[in-house]
Amino acid sequence: MSTIQTATKEFRPDKGTQTKAIITDAALRLASQIGLEGLSIGAIAEVTQMSKSGVFAHFGSREELQISVVREYFSRFERDIFFPALDASRGLPRLRAMFVNWMAQVAQEIQSGCIFISGAVEFDDRTGPVRDALEQSMKTWLAAVRRAIALAVEEKHLRADTDPKQVMFEMHGLILVLHYEARFMKSGRSMERASTGFENLLKQYII
Repeated sequence: MSTIQTATKEFRPDKGTQTKAIITDAALRLASQIGLEGLSIGAIAEVTQMSKSGVFAHFGSREELQISVVREYFSRFERDIFFPALDASRGLPRLRAMFVNWMAQVAQEIQSGCIFISGAVEFDDRTGPVRDALEQSMKTWLAAVRRAIALAVEEKHLRADTDPKQVMFEMHGLILVLHYEARFMKSGRSMERASTGFENLLKQYII
């Protein structure tokens, strides 16, 4: 048996782990449509055609299920937006790649929804582990965006007096408006306008 085959056999997830991943994936797809608050052990049992006790065995509570969905969504968010951008050169190319990937994510979610945005609406006035998971995920991502802006300053692609927090704030604002315009208002040129807005933002700071 080859080394690759041996490694595959050795690290193949057990049945319990695989089942939990299937449940989490189904819960994420459902939450994208109806929000985190719409999730329940019973709803997921129905979607996955499992018993409630079977779902409960993997997620001891509705709250644990919701948190697992947030973590899975963030993992995919990183996979599709952040990690591909690392292939671009440090500085402005990487920052642009992050924003382009971020916009592409919005385009994919027009028919479903963004867990971060819908979750913020559902949990903005609450406390607890689900809100904490949402907040920490978004803070982690925005810190990565802020760091990419700071690197663009270090690479002398942006002016030395550039405020990374301000640029990050405005980038985030463009994404929120894009999501609103594309998903709710059904504006046909929203992607183009967001891209133009980003370039106009950069023009203020490019050396």
